[in-house]
This record gives sequence, structure tokens and C-alpha cells, in this order.
Amino acid sequence: MSSVSSPKPVLLVLASTYPRWTDDPEPGFVHELSRRLCSDFRVIVLCPHAAGAKPTETMDGVEVIRYRYAPERLQTLVNNGGIVTNLRNDRWKLLLVPGFVLMQAWQAWRLCQQHRIASIHAHWLIPQGLIAAMLQRLPGSRPTFVVTSHGADLYALRGGPLQALKRTVLRRAHSATVVSTAMRTAIGQLGGDTDKVSVVPMGVDMANRFVPGNAAQRSRNELLFVGRLVEKKGLRYLLDALPALLRAQPDLHLTIAGFGPDEAQLKHRVMELDLQQSVRFLGAVAQKDLPQLYQSAALFVAPFVRAESGDQEGLPVALMEAVACGCPAVAGNVEGLQDIFGPHAQECMVDPRDSGALTAAILGRLQAPETAGKQALAMRAALLERLGWEHVAARYSQLLKQAGLPLDH
Repeated sequence: MSSVSSPKPVLLVLASTYPRWTDDPEPGFVHELSRRLCSDFRVIVLCPHAAGAKPTETMDGVEVIRYRYAPERLQTLVNNGGIVTNLRNDRWKLLLVPGFVLMQAWQAWRLCQQHRIASIHAHWLIPQGLIAAMLQRLPGSRPTFVVTSHGADLYALRGGPLQALKRTVLRRAHSATVVSTAMRTAIGQLGGDTDKVSVVPMGVDMANRFVPGNAAQRSRNELLFVGRLVEKKGLRYLLDALPALLRAQPDLHLTIAGFGPDEAQLKHRVMELDLQQSVRFLGAVAQKDLPQLYQSAALFVAPFVRAESGDQEGLPVALMEAVACGCPAVAGNVEGLQDIFGPHAQECMVDPRDSGALTAAILGRLQAPETAGKQALAMRAALLERLGWEHVAARYSQLLKQAGLPLDH
């Protein structure tokens, strides 16, 4: 992609997870932020290539460059579960890591040579934050950077050398953001300087896409799960609680929207529990089709847990989307979700490993639908200014402009 003069400062975004094409069911929050930053920056995103994706393209004004890090059929480190989960499930993929990091670093350095980069936005402490820190040691353009931690990069990857690398990234960053208050505390426990850390979650389109539907058309018996089918999402605990839920409410059914490496195992568990008539797997669902699911379900259930690797949710986008649609919710009691539930946290959060407690929480919400619906709308109103993309993009734009100031002074 050739250099093009632009009156706007150039922002280089480094990411792992990024849409491979329009309506890709993989998480798209980095793109949603990047496209909104186009009003203030010329945005170039550098992310890994995947089978079926274009090497370069412009998506919603964002210049996307996808670098190759292995033969195409082996480029499987990121998608269908995320890096941490994929490394845990397939140890051979550790062989992909050096190429993944070095090729992104090489391409990022080349872009710094080709463009007058005002600042870098590195999503995830490792490896993108580390790459941004490395660029400051290389000859040529040495832009400052803002690093954003989304959860897995902070909570997992806990070995001593990795923890030291995270501290190095935080020390060299102009500033850092995390998506929940609990994560800022975790940065402090890691030894990072919390004075340079802001809590800025990813956003939700609460103006046009994720809006409440007709309350009268909301189901009274449909449970909804949306997310990757991986350990930290805790779906197995919801399946284990379902027989007791069905004894209390026989017409109950569970809709599962998502995909991931644990899909076969979860489907097998459904068969073991003889739940085939009460559970349906939708597979991957495009972003444009999610609002209808949130608007019609009786209850969104997000039984999040801390995985054995230490990985856990930061501030899950699916839960934010459900609340934005006015859908009542019950979630696992992992740190950080208090930022969403606020004063309703005690009744909405439960340890999903306690099947009895999870069952009671779900039935309690189902048996008082009007109260649950009003609480969901109250939570939506409280989160509107903090989670709406307009507010989130403005906050990130401010931080990135501040990071780029040395370029002009």
C-alpha cells in the first residue's frame, strides 16, 4: 500500500483479532473503534492474515494490511477461539508464535519508514504492545504508543518472564487503557504505574444497532448465550444446570450463538444430559443479526469463570450488547462485571460452578420478568454515556492525540 499524503495525522493500529471480511462473526470491536477514529486520523490497521481474507483493503475508511506469518493453511493462531485458547488446545501452534510476532514487527517497522506515524494504538499488551515498545528501539521513526489490554493478555500469560515483558510495555507506553475497573487494579498488582492507566471500555452501538425492542414480544422461556465456545465463557455450567431448570419450567429452551474449539465437547454434553430438545446451537452469527436475538430472549445468561490458565473476561462485549438491547441478564461473578451491573450486581452475578445458585438466579429473573426488564433498561440508561461508541471513540481520540503531541513539538 503506497504512501498517500493526508492532512490528518497517521494512526497505526496493531491488532491480533480483526474482521477478516464484512460481517465476519469474529469479534469486531477493534474495527468498530478504528473506523470511528477515521474522523480525526488516517487509520492504518496491521493485523494477521487468515484464509479467505484480502491481503489489503479499505473497510469503512480504515486501511487494512494483513501480514502473512505462515503458509495460509497454517495461519490458525488467532481465529476460532483466540490466541490463548488455541495455544492451550494445540501446543504445536507455539511454533507459529515467533513468525507471528516477528512478521508483525517487521511490517510495522516498514510502515513507520513509509509514513509519518503520529502514534500507535496497540491492542493487547502482548504481543502488540511489546512490538510497539520494540519499535522505539529501532532506527527510523519512533512513534509513541497507547496500549489497550482487553483481558486475556493481562489475566493469562502469567509466567515470570511474560509478567516482566508486560511491565516493560506499560513503562514504555505513553499511556494505557483497560476495559474495566478491576483490570486497572490488576495492572497495579502487576507492578505497573496505574497513574497512566485509564478505564475506557470498548463501545456498543447503542444509538442505531443495539437498541431495545418491543417488550411485549420478548419471550418468557428462552435463555440466550452469545460468545466464543471456550472455557472462560462457562457454558458447560449452564448446561449442567439446565435439567434442574427444566424441572421447574419444562418449556424452557436455550439458544447458543457462537463457535469455538469447545463446540464438539459441549454438544456431547448436551447429548449426555439428554437436552437435545431444549438446546439449539446456531453457530456463528453475524453482528447484524445479533440484536434480534437480544431483543427477543427472556434472559441472557453469561456464566463466565476464570479459566485454568488464569484467563477471564475483561468487560465482555456480548453482555454489553445484551444490556444495550434491554435484555435481562445473569452472569458469572468474575471481577469487572460490576462496571456493567452497578447496583444490581448482587442479584445479577453468581458463581456458575454452584449449580443450585445459578439455577436460583435464573429462575428468579424469569419469574419476575417485568422487574427484570425495568432493571435492564435502568442499566442501559446508566451505561449509555460510558459505553456508547461516540463517547468511547472521543476518549480514545483524545488519548491518541496526546500521545502524538511530541511529533509536533
